Amino acid sequence: MIQILLGAAPWWAWLGFHVFVFAMLVLDLGVFNRKVHAPSVKEAAAWSCVWITLALVFNLLIFKTEGPQQGLEWLTAYLLEKSLSVDNLFVFVLIFASFRVELRHQHRVLFWGVLGALVMRAIMILAGTALLHRFEWMIYVFGGFLVFTGIKMLLSEDQERDPSQHPAVRLFKRMIPFDEKGGFDHFFTIRDGRRFATPMLLVLLSVEITDVVFAVDSIPAVLAVTRDPFVVYTSNVFAILGLRSLYFLLAKMMDRFHRLKTGLAVILAFVGVKMCITEWIKIPTVISLLVILAVLIISVAISLAWPAMSEEE
Repeated sequence: MIQILLGAAPWWAWLGFHVFVFAMLVLDLGVFNRKVHAPSVKEAAAWSCVWITLALVFNLLIFKTEGPQQGLEWLTAYLLEKSLSVDNLFVFVLIFASFRVELRHQHRVLFWGVLGALVMRAIMILAGTALLHRFEWMIYVFGGFLVFTGIKMLLSEDQERDPSQHPAVRLFKRMIPFDEKGGFDHFFTIRDGRRFATPMLLVLLSVEITDVVFAVDSIPAVLAVTRDPFVVYTSNVFAILGLRSLYFLLAKMMDRFHRLKTGLAVILAFVGVKMCITEWIKIPTVISLLVILAVLIISVAISLAWPAMSEEE
């Protein structure tokens, strides 16, 4: 596995990237967002621009150092992961509403959620890359799974489930001493000399479960674009790092993008088909990029042109 990683990029590139990510996270939470507060739309928009700009600068470095093909693969993987991660935002809104998390606490929960997501994504990307290198036929398994997921998303009705009733959440309450009134300032609280988990820890658990569920779809989709672990991992990380600011930017108008889920289903199905036919027909990366862009633009345009019934009433 180490040989595969070092074959994709030298050790100093891996180390330098992680140092940069760590420094940005420390700067984000330790300096700019040290005080608990509800980010304004202006602040969220500014941070969204910062993360997108950093991603594009990094993409430019890939273009310069690795060539146009790697650069296109990185951009396509980033756009794909970014678009699929938007689906997470719909669930985040539901989680915070279900647990009655105030807006000023949501930023810190999402920060720790991002840290956990980075670790879990790294493990899943390494596992997926290793499987494809060792067992070539796994590409058909991943592709078939993506096609199945896309069709399932197209046919299934939007059913909002209460995250607080998730089996993992109920198991957590049974096994871990839990204080319903512990608040969202800390993960644990001390009461009568005993340590209790707070609702903040429970919300974080729900966020992490959500990310794992979505990663099962998104990571195979990105592996359909490229098998380069450095490209897959770094594009994933940049997409996730900008997820918090994007959430606060779009949280109040999620219901306007009611057709986005349909677009994401089409994208998943397209990527899955591409994965399954790659041995006979190789779809150029630039075509994949244009298809993903077109589907996203069309689904957003349809959502805005024909609002959901709930908005018209």
